[in-house]
Amino acid sequence: MTDVTEALIVIDVQNDFCPGGALAVAGGDEIIPRINRLMQEFPVTVLTQDWHPEEHSSFAAMHEGAAPFTQVDMPYGPQTLWPVHCVWGTEGAAFHPGLSTDPADLVIRKGFRPQIDSYSAFFENDHVTPTGLAGYLRERGITDLTFVGLALDFCVAWSAIDATKLGFNVRVLEGACRAIDLDGSLEAARAAMRAAGVALEQ
Repeated sequence: MTDVTEALIVIDVQNDFCPGGALAVAGGDEIIPRINRLMQEFPVTVLTQDWHPEEHSSFAAMHEGAAPFTQVDMPYGPQTLWPVHCVWGTEGAAFHPGLSTDPADLVIRKGFRPQIDSYSAFFENDHVTPTGLAGYLRERGITDLTFVGLALDFCVAWSAIDATKLGFNVRVLEGACRAIDLDGSLEAARAAMRAAGVALEQ
């Protein structure tokens, strides 16, 4: 068992991000057995869940003529447009059936506001609107966070970087993550995490 000040943050291990899903990450389901084992080692486990309304502004389908994986400018900055995924209440938004959800102390749903996306477990993509996770962890006395899940170069990286900015000690277990790697996004995310002080481990 790790120290009582440590928490495991499991990012978006949902059907749509696993093989066969609408926004599948290659090998996304391969990390699940390790994540399940890790949950037994931490006193606190938090799961995050991408949770979008059907008309979410990050969906390419909401922008006439736009293709998935292109970028548009939103009021809060550049936004990658995605295939429709993780629509709340659908099977795609559900946690992968192999994931042990019972050990979770908390499930944080993000991306439910139609006009703004939310990669990070801590903030919407405006970097201002909080999810409430930081306050929860602080009230539990948590100082050290370990991140695993999907996808390494988007939601995991953004969450880890925000966590360091909020004053947590942060590590990412790359072996318990998988990446989309969109136009070099994986190496860019690794560089950004290292620059922010995130420890990258296997």
